Amino acid sequence: MIGYTIHALVGIFAIMNPVGNVPIFLSLTEGYDIDKQRKTARKAIFIAFLIIMIFLLLGHYIFQMFGITVSAFRVVGGILIFGIAYNLIQAKPSHAHVPHEDEHEDSVNKEDISVTPLATPLIAGPGTIATVMALAGGSNLLKDSISVFIAVVIVMMGTYVILYYSGFIGRHLGKTEMNVITRLMGLLLAIIAVQMAVSGLDKLFPGWLHT
Repeated sequence: MIGYTIHALVGIFAIMNPVGNVPIFLSLTEGYDIDKQRKTARKAIFIAFLIIMIFLLLGHYIFQMFGITVSAFRVVGGILIFGIAYNLIQAKPSHAHVPHEDEHEDSVNKEDISVTPLATPLIAGPGTIATVMALAGGSNLLKDSISVFIAVVIVMMGTYVILYYSGFIGRHLGKTEMNVITRLMGLLLAIIAVQMAVSGLDKLFPGWLHT
């Protein structure tokens, strides 16, 4: 269980990439004083946590409702996550995870940006939701869900700390360092995405890896 929790922790942290999102957070909260910036970060983390928990708790029932197998979702989730990882490896933003330019411009003019684009899609985007649901849908549903829950709590706490000190991080980490971290997260995410897809294919087509 500890091993799977660490696996989930790495995967969720990589897809969320809070360090790489610091410049976006700073640009969205430009002009905020430090208290308002941190209050916005706290609210965004709380809302993002609720969004992820909804899909973590109801994911299994959503699959049953639409007749989706966990294996099929793992394959599709792996493909989706690999696409995001490919962009991260090239230090490019993925629009499944980062707002489009026009959405970014609209959000800057919003009074409250904590729900969108901060909580979603920046923190709890499609990639993060897909990763959480796929990781929680293993052979042992209860244990896997508990492991993923623990991982989500730890990542959310870490993300809040990073956003809390985003001003300090932004001043001391240049673009080159940010890109290195983003590429590293992309590499880890690509490995997890491939493993996720292979695991799903092995369930859909038993024995295909051994032929």
